[in-house]
Amino acid sequence: MQHRSRVRRDPLQPNLRQVHLIHAELFDEARAAGHELSPGDLGENVTTGGLDLLALPVGTLLDLGGPVVRLTGLRNPCAQINTFRPGLLKVVLARPDGTPVGEPAPSTADPRIATASPLVRKAGVMSVVERGGEVVPGAAITVTLPEEPHVPLQPV
Repeated sequence: MQHRSRVRRDPLQPNLRQVHLIHAELFDEARAAGHELSPGDLGENVTTGGLDLLALPVGTLLDLGGPVVRLTGLRNPCAQINTFRPGLLKVVLARPDGTPVGEPAPSTADPRIATASPLVRKAGVMSVVERGGEVVPGAAITVTLPEEPHVPLQPV
């Protein structure tokens, strides 16, 4: 599904958001923060475990045991996630030091550092289908990195 706001801006842009993947470890983190989540609750199509999805570069191929997807970017969580579970945005969006967005940043010698630092988006990654097929629960995932230089995932 293509994001409606992006289609309004440019209806001819490619759909980089076909398959949403989330790492199961996010559910553990949410649970520790008091939010009970289960696979599928955040709209993901595939839940992975033991794979640092957020650290993979753009163009990484994931063979899901038949189907293959190519990573295109990070899912950008928005305030609507708090409608589902109040306060959940603080779990899926944080500062690099781990401080949740919406909470005061730790004091530093230069207060501009806390406000200028990039956000860490933990709501999963988006991908496009390279080869279709049936995703089998529990199947091993084979990771194929693209040629270097690797480009970090950005919100799509």
